[in-house]
Amino acid sequence: MIKEYEKIETLYVRDDNTKKLLEGKFRNEAVELLKDIQWEFTEKIDGTNIRIYWDGHKVQYFGRTDKAQIPSMLMNRLVELFGGTVNEEMFEQKFGEKEVILFGEGYGAKIQTGGDYRPDNDFILFDVCIDGKYISRDGVKDIANYFNIDVVPTIMVGTIQEAVDYVKSKPKSTIGTANSEGLVGRPLVELKDGRGNRIIVKIKVCDFEK
Repeated sequence: MIKEYEKIETLYVRDDNTKKLLEGKFRNEAVELLKDIQWEFTEKIDGTNIRIYWDGHKVQYFGRTDKAQIPSMLMNRLVELFGGTVNEEMFEQKFGEKEVILFGEGYGAKIQTGGDYRPDNDFILFDVCIDGKYISRDGVKDIANYFNIDVVPTIMVGTIQEAVDYVKSKPKSTIGTANSEGLVGRPLVELKDGRGNRIIVKIKVCDFEK
């Protein structure tokens, strides 16, 4: 089974009755401990999770799970970006026989509310795992540049509260005419909590709407 991208935790606990977030009551004690350090927050794109998998010999395409179906228009775009002999040689040149997963979002027309992002489909990179380990944000940007693909934009560097305040302002997306879905935040240095899970959170605009 190809590694799936971990579900990103919502920042706060939800009330059992109202289902609304209890602002200030963190789901993860490690996140609460780190709330006042500098985090990097990237835009959360409203699309479908895509994995581009290099097994050391060939490129394969997967959705969030191994059985997930990828829309045909999006698949055509993925093949355009990563398919063919030239791209295979680029993977081999960059990674050799290492196992690599490019995690990204397939988005655009007919994917979630993606028509406001763009009229077609595209892929935007947000994380990379090489031989089972996630690489740095700078490394992700380097790989995006290498393959000439988009990478999710950094919206801000700041504390958790600064990010919450930003999301509450109901910002526009940096892409097209869409509204922003929210932010994904992680410390500037890759960290794990006491359970061995990555420290990474999502802060969604809809969770703060009245």
